[in-house]
Amino acid sequence: MSTALEQGLARALGRIGLPAPQSMERLSGGANMESWRFAAGAETCVLRRAPSLEMMAGRPMDHHAEAALIRAAHAAGVMAPEVLVELDAGDGIGSGYVMRAIPGSPDPNLFLAEADPAVAIHDIARELVATHRTDCTGLAVPLMDTRDALGELRSRFLAYGGDRPILALALRWLEANVPPPTAPRLVHGDFRLGNLMFDQGRLTGVLDWELAHLGDWHEDLAFGCMTVWRFSRPDRPGYGLTSIGELVAAYEAAGGERFDPERFRFWTIYRTFWWALGCLQMGGFWRAGHDRSVERVVVARRTAEQELDLLLLLEDLAPKAERARPLPPATAPLEPGSGEPSGAEILTAVSEWLNAEIKPLVAGRGKFDLAVARNALGIVARELDQRPAATDAALAAQLLAGEADLATPGLLARLRRMALGKLTADMPKYPALAGARAQWEGS
Repeated sequence: MSTALEQGLARALGRIGLPAPQSMERLSGGANMESWRFAAGAETCVLRRAPSLEMMAGRPMDHHAEAALIRAAHAAGVMAPEVLVELDAGDGIGSGYVMRAIPGSPDPNLFLAEADPAVAIHDIARELVATHRTDCTGLAVPLMDTRDALGELRSRFLAYGGDRPILALALRWLEANVPPPTAPRLVHGDFRLGNLMFDQGRLTGVLDWELAHLGDWHEDLAFGCMTVWRFSRPDRPGYGLTSIGELVAAYEAAGGERFDPERFRFWTIYRTFWWALGCLQMGGFWRAGHDRSVERVVVARRTAEQELDLLLLLEDLAPKAERARPLPPATAPLEPGSGEPSGAEILTAVSEWLNAEIKPLVAGRGKFDLAVARNALGIVARELDQRPAATDAALAAQLLAGEADLATPGLLARLRRMALGKLTADMPKYPALAGARAQWEGS
């Protein structure tokens, strides 16, 4: 921990009469923001801050507006954290705020192992309904216009290269299927496993409000049900716990509005596409020097997960003959050499050394960072060995222009092979990969 961070935090805590921080520990969660747990006298607190002020650029709410919203949600009965103090410029440690720690753990796999699905899904539904009923009068909460938001996503996609055909296919569908406006409600924007605190399978807190906005409440349900957030339970679409039908029944029983499956489908595809771009954005943060951590570049390679999921969501639009078409052959891995070690073999050797010699020496955040580094080495080794194709600028442009679609002979089979190859290299342990391979390859 840097002395500057400790001193700046002590200045912020002093404004509310709390002593200087002790036992600061960097938490591993959060794709965008840093989180630190620490003691301040008898209080256990969490600091949430932006690693770089540039990473706040373009966000619809600054941390002061975010803190005000969390206070309002907490007052409305949502299990939101209690905000204690906000950082200011004089603290010299960036943008953020300090919260009272919530008991429990956000670990999704621990929760899924401990929870009674019938009880936990009602906890989740209750908090969703409470969130969507929160009165935001007088708060600087942005109102989302779906078409404007899609326009921004299109611009980002093109800025990131515009060369991923599966993403182009999804964007074309989204632009053609925008649902009509609905009465705006408070949308948390990141309501998923990993951002929820649980203790012995019961919900204790709702974290990470940075993406909150006014809009269609179906967006929250759809985001939490995305395949990527089901973790070890890809076969249970309702938050890794149950079916969509049982989630909807729990939501409506808690006082929520009537569910619309067409809106839910739109927002599932929208947020899957959105998260694919969010992953690509991490690479941009790293290149620009805002955050040079290995975690940033590894998260950027998770785009392949969303491409697989998007294709599974959209392939029902293809004619039956195209859905039944065999896949083209996969690129054959390079044969092991008998001379000098290949680049992939060298990376494997480094990874094995890190696991055998360095892993026993690290703990806490260091252990997490080591796992991320070994994951990065594995991605590069598999890429060198398998040579997966993920980009095709010409095909992406055709899809965006409507000059090709899933009725185009052979296109679906080609995209399926592309998704399988890229994900096998980038994230071979992604839980949905085995099912997609079995479905598409018949194995």
